[in-house]
Amino acid sequence: MVASWIRVYQAANSLEAHSLRGMLEHAQIEVALSGENLAAAAGELPADVLQVSLWVPAAQAERARVLLKAYESAGEREWCCPKCGELNSGAFEICWQCGEAQP
Repeated sequence: MVASWIRVYQAANSLEAHSLRGMLEHAQIEVALSGENLAAAAGELPADVLQVSLWVPAAQAERARVLLKAYESAGEREWCCPKCGELNSGAFEICWQCGEAQP
């Protein structure tokens, strides 16, 4: 019997897709990518078509979604600069005010 696969994430590009694939495989979740070969036609296709999908076996989908949700929310956490006290968006790796690295 063939296991059914579920799309759990639509990555913005191939680089993000491969990074997430590595994260999920490290957690012992089997992953398949689809859509990455469309990049060769990038000049003729809309940008949203070039996104790469991550697929996992149905039995591992919920666990994969939990990990992917944590990945998405990691960039949303604000942090306070230890040097100048400035509040920075989670998207910043260095303080926009003084240039200090995120702790």
